[in-house]
Amino acid sequence: MRADRRRRIRVLYEDESILVCIKPAGMPVQSDRSRDPDMLTLLRDRIFMETGAEKEPYLAAVHRLDRPVGGLMVFARIKEAAAALSEQIQKFEFEKDYQAVVCGEPEEPEGVMEDELLADPVTNMTKVVSPGTPGARHALLEYEVIDVVETEEGLLSWVLVILHTGRHHQIRAQFAHRGLPLYGDARYNPAFAGKKGSGKCFAGVGLYATRLAFCHPVTGEKMVYKTEPEGKAFDLLDVEAY
Repeated sequence: MRADRRRRIRVLYEDESILVCIKPAGMPVQSDRSRDPDMLTLLRDRIFMETGAEKEPYLAAVHRLDRPVGGLMVFARIKEAAAALSEQIQKFEFEKDYQAVVCGEPEEPEGVMEDELLADPVTNMTKVVSPGTPGARHALLEYEVIDVVETEEGLLSWVLVILHTGRHHQIRAQFAHRGLPLYGDARYNPAFAGKKGSGKCFAGVGLYATRLAFCHPVTGEKMVYKTEPEGKAFDLLDVEAY
């Protein structure tokens, strides 16, 4: 199983400073209580075997993807790269685009979602709260409806999401708050809560990180990566690359 998991991590670009890859849906970015194979451990093992290093190589995740979500990620292989990429994120120069499948249809074909979000570490869920709520963080995203499809699962909307802030469960919580929960999301979509295996099934959420754009932390070169969305939700729409 461990070897199979590692084969599923597709590395798109790698040099001495960064590593760009596709995270499989259902795999955690870093070790958690489940003790399932995680991105950081498997990629460190890969670098260790390829380089023959005498000690564990440095590798840092400068951004996150929720465990059920697959798609593009960049990791820093040196501390200087981690600092530079983190600075780009803080200055909103790091572009992250997602594609989502939501249940229902947004009232407007495109728009902005701006909320205050509060994460609850006990339930591991995030909710929209009133401005001024202690501990709340500002969240901002843009969306554009690509298509609306009537399926056997009901009316589904295929949506492009441009993320401007990276809050805990941000996309999932903001869409659910507006009555547009993601397809397959056992946490925020009541239609999928309590389904067989939902407590342990981390894949299947209709959300995928399909585009990353940033400046290389050493050379300054503009780096842009795109990939097609994967998973049951997108198979229902029979989507092609955006």
